[in-house]
Amino acid sequence: MELLANLALGFGVALTPVNLGFAFVGVLVGTLIGVLPGIGPITTIAMLLPLTFHLEPVSGLIMLAGIFYGAQYGGSTTAILVNLPGETSAVVTCIDGHQMARRGRAGAALAVAALGSFFAGSIATALIATFAPPLALVGQSFGAPEYFSLMALGLIAAVVLAHGSVIKAVAMIILGLLIGLIGTDGNTGGTRFTFGIIELVDGIDVATLAIGIFGVGEIITNLTQPPEQRSVIAQKITRLWPTREDFRRAWPAVLRGTGIGSILGVLPGGGATLSSFAAYALEKKVSRHPTQFGRGAVEGVAGPESANNAGAQTSFIPMLTLGIPGNAVMALMIGALMIHGIQPGPQIMSERPAMFWGMIASMWIGNAMLLVINLPLIGIWVQLLKVPYRFLYLSILLFCAIGVYTVNNSSAAVLLAAFFGVLGYVFMRLQCEPAPMILGFVLGPLMEENLRRAMRISGGDPMIFINRPISFGLLVAAGLLLTLVALPTIRSRRDEAFQES
Repeated sequence: MELLANLALGFGVALTPVNLGFAFVGVLVGTLIGVLPGIGPITTIAMLLPLTFHLEPVSGLIMLAGIFYGAQYGGSTTAILVNLPGETSAVVTCIDGHQMARRGRAGAALAVAALGSFFAGSIATALIATFAPPLALVGQSFGAPEYFSLMALGLIAAVVLAHGSVIKAVAMIILGLLIGLIGTDGNTGGTRFTFGIIELVDGIDVATLAIGIFGVGEIITNLTQPPEQRSVIAQKITRLWPTREDFRRAWPAVLRGTGIGSILGVLPGGGATLSSFAAYALEKKVSRHPTQFGRGAVEGVAGPESANNAGAQTSFIPMLTLGIPGNAVMALMIGALMIHGIQPGPQIMSERPAMFWGMIASMWIGNAMLLVINLPLIGIWVQLLKVPYRFLYLSILLFCAIGVYTVNNSSAAVLLAAFFGVLGYVFMRLQCEPAPMILGFVLGPLMEENLRRAMRISGGDPMIFINRPISFGLLVAAGLLLTLVALPTIRSRRDEAFQES
């Protein structure tokens, strides 16, 4: 009964005309920046943060939250249509979503992504409302050793992301880890692998890497083909809505993705990106049609898209209940609270219940708004695929350049994206999947930080990873998974399953 009373209070706050307006502005802006590559919610929220000073705290938070989870919706659009992830969490969606578009099924892919995102966002919001304090304790029980072990498990699981050679997948992960080391060492202040180039001192932004590898690399690949084969779609668009078979295969993936995203979203460093990678790896393992992954499997869209939205929603739990930011966006949200003199932490639920429950209720409303906004746009987005490629690729390159430049206002980042575009083309010719490299790049710095932190805690004793039960369990799971991948019989079966037809 107390939960129902709290939700009634929340909807009473969220359904006021002013807050409805800010929720709509937030999700609309979030969708647009998700579609535009490179800009991302972090940059947008940072620019809009000063505006919240002139708003009521709950109105400002509702708008900023809408931008964050709205960007997860929009990021899948360009990933599916032109193989260009608008958001880092949409990288995995490129693998099967774009292949569905090339087969004339872009409408079905966009609809599955929108419906799966709506369901996952709604369920994750319900989890926030019901289990926020207990789930926060789960995140609180993770220390540096547990995070390192979790990320090690994630990297080993990334091997199943590639549908080619295991050796190539491992090589791509290692390459991603090495690229993630470029920049300034956070502990010593020294520079690493910058080769004297000043622009590399701050490291490489993930948007620059993803846009170059996927967006520019795809364009170079298309331009090397004969003109009659350069269309974004290889077949005529058949229908804009998923078939009954699509729904039958997608809903179990949506449920699994929602569960994974809801759990990983609570953990700092997890969130939407790690959730989408983990969901895709799981779908490939449990699917009855593993050979279809990488060629347009609907589960490869439904699972990751559900996971990244669930992860985005539940990442609010540690921020709202403990005052701990799980990612850069949540750190900005804490900044918005502190602008208004509000100290994040457990006291928010008791001292400011209207703001806490109003924000949670606004997430349900925002997800419904996103569904209403995105479903009617499917037909419009699909029409973009009919534009002649000689016009389309120029527009894509322009948006790529603008997106990369706006990250740090650096022209060097544009040149770097072009370099990674050439590298992406080389990967495609060598049949190396770039998705594991992106995951290695994202998790590498976090792994290094938690490894060093764990060593400082233990005084240099590596047994800390074994002595702590959660960390030990994650390492055992990683070891079992590595054994399964490395066994010759398992590997031969896997190579046969993913053999190019």
